[in-house]
Amino acid sequence: MRDSYGRDITYMRVSVTDLCNLRCRYCMPAEGVIKKNHDDIMSEEEIIAVIEAASELGIRKIRFTGGEPLVKKNIISICRRTHEIPGINEICITTNGILLPKFAQNLKDSGVERVNISLDTLSPEKYSYITRGGNIADVLRGIESAIQTGFRVKINTVLIMGFNDDEISDMAGMTRYNDIDIRFIELMPMVENFADGFISSQKILDMLPDIEPLESDGVAKIYSLKNARGRIGFISPISESFCDSCNRIRLTADGYIKPCLHSKTEIFIRHKTKDEIKSLIINAVMSKPKRHNLNANHITESLRTMNRIGG
Repeated sequence: MRDSYGRDITYMRVSVTDLCNLRCRYCMPAEGVIKKNHDDIMSEEEIIAVIEAASELGIRKIRFTGGEPLVKKNIISICRRTHEIPGINEICITTNGILLPKFAQNLKDSGVERVNISLDTLSPEKYSYITRGGNIADVLRGIESAIQTGFRVKINTVLIMGFNDDEISDMAGMTRYNDIDIRFIELMPMVENFADGFISSQKILDMLPDIEPLESDGVAKIYSLKNARGRIGFISPISESFCDSCNRIRLTADGYIKPCLHSKTEIFIRHKTKDEIKSLIINAVMSKPKRHNLNANHITESLRTMNRIGG
């Protein structure tokens, strides 16, 4: 599929739940989420039907997100069935890592190839603060489990001024002896209270004078520390918009296609035939904006918090 600006759309991020076992401050409200009725969330059959339709239109990569996708009771079945869909050649998952010791091997066996794990600090105290009560030891065990299982592991670190900008060297240092990737991601505030937390990727680069540039990898600019086993990536949606090369759409857990993370546009896709689903996906792709719209404080125009969109 090509959108109206000539971008080839091959990637769909699929949120399987808006629930999570953490309460990260930039992702969801302090009170958590109002639990939806079972019938308000897409069933496994509905998710698979949308992915099947999307694959016939040219979607090749699926990333499962949440909330926290591993709290979804049937996530392994969803991954396995997705792996069996013709045309889908890459399945990834983004997780906070807490449940990976339990699920890593089953995920691998079901066809998941890559695991992205969210980790914004190496400080136990800061981790407990940003997640509203999480234990960093649980995540570190999850990372080790993913590595031992044979996944290609990426650590997603959201850059927040005054919170973790003093840990950049330590976070980057994780790549020296581990064959993992660190992704430093510019904060895209979904709520007003983090409007003053933005820090640009360039400022972080300036903190790493011994970093060496490598090739780009999709939306990320890739670097490495000298003689390091892993790599460091920078994703800069604010300071260096990559909208011109954006190749993705999103499916929310309650059944809406979002053509852009920050757009108000949502297209309801549940309770449809396959032909109707395909038509609605095409409509969503053709309504994809040229670039995301943020207000003067970099706050999204989306009507949802991040946990209700899907990472």
